Amino acid sequence: QVQLVESGGGLVQPGGSVRLSCVASGFILDYYSIGWFRQVPGKEREGVACISSDPSWTRYADSVKGRFIISRDNAKNTVYLQMDSLKPEDTAVYYCATTCLISADRIRVGPHPHEYWGRGTQVTVSS
Repeated sequence: QVQLVESGGGLVQPGGSVRLSCVASGFILDYYSIGWFRQVPGKEREGVACISSDPSWTRYADSVKGRFIISRDNAKNTVYLQMDSLKPEDTAVYYCATTCLISADRIRVGPHPHEYWGRGTQVTVSS
């Protein structure tokens, strides 16, 4: 069965770092681009980062560029999001999803039937 599971979230101090993981099962991750998205209740979902299938390229939202790094380890069926220099405004539920693409200069999730989401992991940036 197709499944994505995020982990690594928690309470982080401003300026701190955390690495999120997205472990996939039920499909060959190598063939899919993977995106990280974040959601705050009452606000529009934001595409944070996108990594293509191999050979890979990466794309970041302006709000996180220079602070976050997306990477993949296909052998482990895992995509990571390294988050550095965290700010309170980074607080959100972070989701990984298949697939991601760039449209109107924004990171968006790809269309069905290839759209799958994890259940999310909460990241809270606070003192």
